Amino acid sequence: MENATADPYTLTAQNVCVTKLTNPTSQPKFREETRMNSRIALSLLAVLVLAIAPIPAIAQQMTFTVLQYSRATFKTEAPLETVVGTTSGPAVTGTLTGDLAKPHLATGTIKVDLSTLKTGIERRDSQLRSKDYLDTDIEANRYAVFELRGVDIVDPLEPGKEVPVKLKGILTIKQKPFETAADARITYVRMTPEQLESQRRFGYTSDNIRVKATFKTSFTNHGMQVPQVLFLKLSNDIQLEIDLIFARQ
Repeated sequence: MENATADPYTLTAQNVCVTKLTNPTSQPKFREETRMNSRIALSLLAVLVLAIAPIPAIAQQMTFTVLQYSRATFKTEAPLETVVGTTSGPAVTGTLTGDLAKPHLATGTIKVDLSTLKTGIERRDSQLRSKDYLDTDIEANRYAVFELRGVDIVDPLEPGKEVPVKLKGILTIKQKPFETAADARITYVRMTPEQLESQRRFGYTSDNIRVKATFKTSFTNHGMQVPQVLFLKLSNDIQLEIDLIFARQ
């Protein structure tokens, strides 16, 4: 009886036995490759998690200065109209110091030169500046000053996102301080190097903040009688609106 030629591709117990004997390192190599592949997979997973996770704001104390594009508006009611006094440019100054990651701890001071207010009628402007009311010829009375003591906000500031907040502090007019809180909206604007290249000449920097706020107070809160301007008595209530542009120093 002729011996049949064994098929080299047929898996038999003998072949397996021979493979094990002739390749004693095949199983350790397989285990090592498996461990290496596992480590690579875990590394890739870690990179993916870091890539999609939100990046926390970096804690850093910054100081910002008011730019010349800021303005302030004072409003009060008269029987036949709303009296609006406005000022802007160098008449509005101030600084803001804080950490973008902890904006609730921000502090600052804003000053508005009341001697520059314009209501559209020169005689009325002159009366409001007189010693019977604002008395701006005295240097200590010349400025309305708001000292920021805190901000009602929970989350860090994010670039390009406007957030509603409350600004808490002391508003001083005619040397009479009044504790108040203002409804406000804050926007943090971060510029890329390309954007900054064209905006730097206007005073902007890589980090900028816009603050729009409305304060409510009254003449009597600050030791003044209610004005009677051009024979018409004004309301006791005052509304101060500010639109401030800050750039990081």
